[in-house]
Amino acid sequence: MSSLSHITTAPAQAESALVARLFSEIAQMTPDVKGVSRPAFSEIETRTLEYLEDFARSEGLDVWYDAGRNANFCLPGDRKADSYIVVGSHVDSVPFGGNYDGMAGVIAGLLCLVRARRAGQAFRRPVHVLAMRGEESAWFGPCYVGSKALTGQLAVSEMQARHKGDGRTLAEHMAGTGLPVERIAARTPLIDCSRIEAYLELHIEQGPLLIGKDLPAAVVSGIRGNFRHRSIKCIGEAGHSGAVPKAYRKDPVLAFADLMVRLDESWTTILNKGDDLVLTSGVVSTDPDTNAMSRIPDRISFSLDVRSQSSAALEEMRNLLRTEMTQIEKDRKVRFEFDGELSTTPATCDPALVSGLQAAMASTGLQPFVMPSGGGHDAAVFAAAGVPSGMVFVRNRNGSHNPDEDMDVSDFLAACSIIYTFLTEEVCPRSPCADRTTGTCTCAMAKC
Repeated sequence: MSSLSHITTAPAQAESALVARLFSEIAQMTPDVKGVSRPAFSEIETRTLEYLEDFARSEGLDVWYDAGRNANFCLPGDRKADSYIVVGSHVDSVPFGGNYDGMAGVIAGLLCLVRARRAGQAFRRPVHVLAMRGEESAWFGPCYVGSKALTGQLAVSEMQARHKGDGRTLAEHMAGTGLPVERIAARTPLIDCSRIEAYLELHIEQGPLLIGKDLPAAVVSGIRGNFRHRSIKCIGEAGHSGAVPKAYRKDPVLAFADLMVRLDESWTTILNKGDDLVLTSGVVSTDPDTNAMSRIPDRISFSLDVRSQSSAALEEMRNLLRTEMTQIEKDRKVRFEFDGELSTTPATCDPALVSGLQAAMASTGLQPFVMPSGGGHDAAVFAAAGVPSGMVFVRNRNGSHNPDEDMDVSDFLAACSIIYTFLTEEVCPRSPCADRTTGTCTCAMAKC
């Protein structure tokens, strides 16, 4: 039977009400001035995991915490499986954030377990659902902290990043939450990735493509990598706004503007070559203690976020940034100072999983659609650890990382059914299977 029946029958009404209740209660637990706020490695994040734990136990699911203090869930009897599929995402959010970024993926995994438990249906392979901490970069700067710690990829330099509010290091916050920081600093994995057959993640789309195409969901082909700087400084010389002629100015604001224009022009050139790139400077400020309308600032600080599906394009922009800064320093008599670079490599979703999720999407009655991910996700970290990874996007209005995220429950259930179908039905993830001519299926995920 197609999983589309779960969307249109009476059980779907119960699922719809359940999902709406979970999202609503979590939002009520974690409010900000507007939207929600679930800081990474905070008491609020811990209480959110405990809420999910209580819900899972009420549904008869097994619950435990790994060494990274992430919550794990499965059907009774599947915890000790030799190998398993992980369905996961993160529970933290940005400040003034939306309620669906990350949380949708966790609730999707739980819904798959609950659906199977209530229906008495077995998965083709054991399934563990993973609710992770600390994916968002808004609090410390580094992103994917929870999944990097789990897989042994978190750098010591990242652990020394300081919280935007209290100034304490990430390592201090992690230790306070009960994580083994010495093992993490040694880059010792906290889980055995060789036991994970695949990592699947549902996430709201963070752009407008599914809205424009009027589609409820999509399968993801790959995830952009990035390099980022939290605070680059441009240092010039202060002066009176009316007394210093242009030829004598060392104006860091104009130097910054010059840099942005040059990078924007190079961005267009890279796109015209057919490469993928996005560039953002989301934080720009002069010194609030000394700035004034009639004063030429002596310095400006700004962030920079460059993303691409191409490692070559990222390296091209990295080199270009240095070249343009050097020229602007000569032209405008200023000085740029870098902070430490934060970076992640682009990730390609596993082709077999992409094919399998497409087949599952078709099985639910939806037209298969594949698209790349502009935002970064924990799936990229698992892929870098050698775990075959795949993703499903669900339609969402108004972007993400803001209180106006707007995901319809009906779209969410449709996307969940893609994953549920993949986990339960005999859909072959290879099209065709590599060894179909011999009659022997080599697919790790399904029978042909």
